[in-house]
Amino acid sequence: MMESRWAYLIHLMAWAGPFIALQLGVLVFYFRERSWAVLRAALVPAGVMGVYLSVADHLAIREGIWSFGEGKHLGIYIGAVPLEELLFFLLTSVMVALGLTLFAALLARREARVP
Repeated sequence: MMESRWAYLIHLMAWAGPFIALQLGVLVFYFRERSWAVLRAALVPAGVMGVYLSVADHLAIREGIWSFGEGKHLGIYIGAVPLEELLFFLLTSVMVALGLTLFAALLARREARVP
């Protein structure tokens, strides 16, 4: 197990990075010239949800509901929330928004081919 202040960030990027890269590849393949517009449309709700979850986490940390072990993150905070936790909420929300966007697009393509 990784025992450093980079542990949270490294694990976060290791599991989220490849999946988001795959989603972006599929997005570009299916939407081609509209990729940027579709990406911007998916990122707005992802950003809103990421901020909402971070605020909820801030309140929970401030009230002592949970905490993060020292030495497992970089020590950079936005309010009471470690930077890595904020990134977790944002990246997870991006994966959900892109996943739903791609699912809807692929479903629409499939339905357009059905007689």
